[in-house]
Amino acid sequence: MTDNPFADAFETPAQHNQPVFSVSELSGALKRTVEDAFSLVRVRGEISGFKRAASGHLYLALKDENAVMDAVCWKGVAAKIDLKPQDGMEVVCKGRLTTYPGRSKYQLVIESMELAGEGALLKLLEDLKRKLAAEGLFDESRKKPLPFLPKTIGIVTSPTGAVIRDIMHRLNDRFPRHVLLWPCLVQGKGAAEQVAKAIKGFNEIDGTGDVPRPDLIIVARGGGSLEDLWSFNEEAVVRAAAYSDIPLISAVGHETDTTLIDYASDRRAPTPTAAAEIAVPVRRDLYAQVLDDGARLEAAINRSLEERKIRVTSAARAIPNPQRMVEDMTLRLDDRVERLGNSAQNLLQRHGMRVEQLASKIPQPQQQIQNAQERLLGRTQALMSSYQSFLQKRQSRYDRTSALVRRKAIDDQVERSSQKLGSLSALLESYSYKSVLDRGFALVSDKDGKAVTASAGLCSGDELSIQFGGDDQVDVLVNGEGVAPTAPPTPKPAPAPAPKVKEKPKTKAKTPSPEQGSLF
Repeated sequence: MTDNPFADAFETPAQHNQPVFSVSELSGALKRTVEDAFSLVRVRGEISGFKRAASGHLYLALKDENAVMDAVCWKGVAAKIDLKPQDGMEVVCKGRLTTYPGRSKYQLVIESMELAGEGALLKLLEDLKRKLAAEGLFDESRKKPLPFLPKTIGIVTSPTGAVIRDIMHRLNDRFPRHVLLWPCLVQGKGAAEQVAKAIKGFNEIDGTGDVPRPDLIIVARGGGSLEDLWSFNEEAVVRAAAYSDIPLISAVGHETDTTLIDYASDRRAPTPTAAAEIAVPVRRDLYAQVLDDGARLEAAINRSLEERKIRVTSAARAIPNPQRMVEDMTLRLDDRVERLGNSAQNLLQRHGMRVEQLASKIPQPQQQIQNAQERLLGRTQALMSSYQSFLQKRQSRYDRTSALVRRKAIDDQVERSSQKLGSLSALLESYSYKSVLDRGFALVSDKDGKAVTASAGLCSGDELSIQFGGDDQVDVLVNGEGVAPTAPPTPKPAPAPAPKVKEKPKTKAKTPSPEQGSLF
């Protein structure tokens, strides 16, 4: 009996009697066959096309030189995998094969994943090391100096291992210090996160509470394989060590073991015991050194005091006797006092003689007053003479100026009067009745020379005079009586012809002025 469910069908002698399967039936049969035959396999390959879905599932492909296989890791399994998959990583995956009928594909359902040997781990380690080095996390300029004698030391390690006992034993031997232990895993899943959290936790202590802030941090672990020490190669641990404000000593593994935290720490210790030796000095050695330095300082001070004493003694020999110095100074002072008294009297005498000499050269006050009066009189006469001459010149200039001003004022007044007279003459001329006569009107006046403006009051035989333009004048007699202007006219019989009146001889008209024309 074979494992092929289709063997009986294929052995039928009549080819045309082979059973017909649907696509679903055939796909289901293939799925059961593959899952039964490959229910547990281990596959080694390089990750390609890695993708983490929003649901938490992992999708990737495993490949080698000749083939490619799709793989999937469900969310629940992915959370348990310590490894962080990425493209190019060579891994060994354990799982089962299954098919996906909807697309006629098969894939590996991963149940566990691990790196394929130490070579892959070293490659991953080198890649991470280059990345962090490019960011400057391993630069020497970032290294902080260690305190000479820390008051409090923080230790990050497992509380149950031999590492903490070795560190405490060496600290007590050399110089006992206050120690704070942050217990954490140092191997396996979650170890890297706990170590990074411990480093950050020590840095977050402000020291104001009951728990003091550490002056130094030691991250320690015993020896082991590359896989055992891998937690200290994780990026989170390396960054926590690089960004620590507190100086940090890495003491992971034995002397030949090297992890990435060693490059990011401020000091690397080959072993956890060596880290304790680096952290604190030997108290006995310090005590001996202090005693030796004290003895040497005391000897140096004694030698300095002795030398200064000798110098003081030598200097004292060169200093004279103070009593003699005081006596000499007293004598000199008395001498100076006596000379000062004599010199003051002599000085007064010399100044008195000098004053008498100067007084003899000064003229008498009466003579000075007389000379001043003579000079004042002479200057007064000269000033009066100058003042008289000045007044004469000013008077002469004033007379000339006054004459000019009066003449100019008269001329201006005459000019203004002439202009005003001309204006009034022109205005009077415009108002004169003669200008009206020149336009063709006539002036009628009686014998008394009064102007007759109406016919009322005139009687026949009245003598009138009619004056025309210019000097042309005619005497006339009224023929008939005047009528009031308001009375209506009454017809009258034609009057008898009046006797002829002998006209007066016409006076010869005067020749008009050339400035005014004549109407005749």
